[in-house]
Amino acid sequence: MLEVAPGTEVYWETCGSPDGKPAVVVHGGPGSGCTPGHRRGFDPAAYRIILFDQRGCGRSTPHAGDPATDLTDNTTQNLVADMERVRQHLGVDRWLLQGGSWGSTLALAYAEAFPARVSEMILTGVTMGRRAEADWLFRGGVSPLFPAQWARLCDAVPPERRTGDVVEDYRRLLSDPEAAVRDRAAFEWSMWESATPDWPPVTGLAERFADPVFALGFARLVTHYIAHDEFLEDGVLLRNIDRLAGIPAVLVNGRYDLQAPIGNAWELHRHWPSSEMVIVDDAGHSRNPALTSELIRASDRFAAAPRAG
Repeated sequence: MLEVAPGTEVYWETCGSPDGKPAVVVHGGPGSGCTPGHRRGFDPAAYRIILFDQRGCGRSTPHAGDPATDLTDNTTQNLVADMERVRQHLGVDRWLLQGGSWGSTLALAYAEAFPARVSEMILTGVTMGRRAEADWLFRGGVSPLFPAQWARLCDAVPPERRTGDVVEDYRRLLSDPEAAVRDRAAFEWSMWESATPDWPPVTGLAERFADPVFALGFARLVTHYIAHDEFLEDGVLLRNIDRLAGIPAVLVNGRYDLQAPIGNAWELHRHWPSSEMVIVDDAGHSRNPALTSELIRASDRFAAAPRAG
């Protein structure tokens, strides 16, 4: 555990080779936390693999699944600062960043703040924190493909509590003094989050949301970030991509990624000459064997590159 602010600790771990090339995994969500699967994109003989749980989730404390946890200081800027504290704490000079979904946004934000500390990047399910991306997934953009699931999400908000913005509606419900209201909101939000990641799409509640503490924490963090436009000026990460000039990157996206359509990665690639784009057919947002193979292919290639730290 690393204290990053008074009363706030971030969980980290390292695995693989202590003398290997440093690589840090930036998990998605916000609020997903790291899992053993995040280690598996790297050869443990070649890499020093660093995992950490972002503020408020996973094994970091306090946890957003506790309704008493204040999220005011849980911002993109503070998560970037936390990553830099972890790097310094571990004595790493430069590291490879691997980020997926929200993790790709946070990885880009970190890299643009500290480009000298980044050796390479591997991003998947690419997002850049833009309002249009959030509107696509959380304000009805993708709803024509999932009309029943979207109607369920919206209809679960009591009519007297609707503001016209379903994200704000759920943010408020998830902070309600009544536990039953919070739990119902977390369940309905989790049902929507379960509808869109897989290709082909699946029905029902994703396994990870069966834990009510995880579900509440995840929903609180996602709605907190989306309600605040991910604490980023709209389009700023794309506008500042020149800061990453010369940093090699591989952008891996499923062709049928309905959460982060391949147009996001394509636009980023067009503005980032040192990036390479890989489109994985028959893949969506969630990792499947084909998408995982491309992530491993990228990390194996970068393992042979010169390293520092």
